[in-house]
Amino acid sequence: MRTNLADWLWLCVRCVFLLMACAFTPMSAAAAAGTAPVVVIPLKGAIGPASADFVVRSLARAADEHAQLAVLELDTPGGLDLSMRSIIQAMLASPVPVAVFIAPSGARAASAGTYITYASHIAAMAPGTNIGAASPVQLGIGGGADREGKSASATDTQSTETRKQMQDAAAYIRGLAQLRGRNVQWGERAVREAVALSATEALEQKVIDLTATDVPDLLVKLDGRHVTTASGAHVLATKNAPLVVLQPDWRSRFLATITDPSVALILMMIGMYGLFFEFANPGMVLPGVAGAICLLVGLFALQLLPINFVGLGLIVLGLGFLVAEMFLPTFGSLGIGGVIAFAIGALMLIDTDVPGFGVPVGVVIGLALFTALFVFTVSGVALKARKRPVVSGSEAMLGSIGVMLAHESNIGDSAWARVRGERWRVQAAALRALPQEGARVRVLSRHGLTLTVEPIDEARETSEHIHNEA
Repeated sequence: MRTNLADWLWLCVRCVFLLMACAFTPMSAAAAAGTAPVVVIPLKGAIGPASADFVVRSLARAADEHAQLAVLELDTPGGLDLSMRSIIQAMLASPVPVAVFIAPSGARAASAGTYITYASHIAAMAPGTNIGAASPVQLGIGGGADREGKSASATDTQSTETRKQMQDAAAYIRGLAQLRGRNVQWGERAVREAVALSATEALEQKVIDLTATDVPDLLVKLDGRHVTTASGAHVLATKNAPLVVLQPDWRSRFLATITDPSVALILMMIGMYGLFFEFANPGMVLPGVAGAICLLVGLFALQLLPINFVGLGLIVLGLGFLVAEMFLPTFGSLGIGGVIAFAIGALMLIDTDVPGFGVPVGVVIGLALFTALFVFTVSGVALKARKRPVVSGSEAMLGSIGVMLAHESNIGDSAWARVRGERWRVQAAALRALPQEGARVRVLSRHGLTLTVEPIDEARETSEHIHNEA
């Protein structure tokens, strides 16, 4: 009886614990969801390969850390199409909800920033910000406008390319608007007519979901919102969630530095000059090592950027002319041509008008002037070196002064003299006799191991020396 009672009591206790566990499981999950962090990803400036890499890796980190929300704090004038699409693809595939917040006051989401905002799960703006002007920038030299002197076929081809880009961009933003339930008509107008909106106007026209003064205010307003991502439905609990602000690491900063068109151009120049010095002076090692590294890093940066291969070819041709000027002084012909080719190629190098991705004219002029000064200085030094008297080899013996040796060294048709500390077989110049022992002679020519000499007229030498001093 007692055993049955004990078993019955133990069964009741187990049932109570089981019911308590079931009752507290949803609360524990909610508590866990409420303490999940919110990741803030600042994205400022032109959107390029470095910023795209930073955002993609930051979204992956947010997913690894089980963040409940990623806030992309955006302030951009636009950027490159490939980089923009990389960010949007990462946002669409992210299991973590992504909120694009155009902030702080005075910020903008122009061009590529408009597409990124439309692709977000939640779109918000701070007061005093604007969004829009999303027309695709014409790539290439000359833009999309017709110019006098162009053939009809060239104009038609360019117009076709412009229409293709416009239709592709409009379809892209239309698809994003339909996916997120945003204003489709205004999105197309932003692409086709380059219109823009303030924060208040964007909220009224359902381009964005809400406005907020800062990130904490945004999190308070997003608390309890339902969001659907690639991993399913989510309920945000962001009111008291901890914030984790991600800053660009060394890799992002390195990519941002080398993908600056000016830096990439300078790296390529340093690389080519380093290799030139190594080939001209084998064994120096350091110029070759530094040149190879700079050239490879510069080429890596250029392949990430939209470059014009005609411009790159002109840069290489110009540097080739400048190097040739060092070896073949052409009184500036190759040097001037090289500077002109380099300057034109540098201006044409980046094949886009997107802000932040051009080579400034001042940088091009500075590099061209520095290169020209360097090349002409080296050429001048080389030209002066050619005019100096030869101090080694056969030519160095010409004009040297020697002394005839003793008679016993002059046997038969052979005579000997000491020239520059060495004994040489000598012969007299035509129609002249060899001088006696101790006489001074001047070397006229050399034939193998025999020198042709002539005696020195001491009186004449003294007269010429006095005349030169006078």
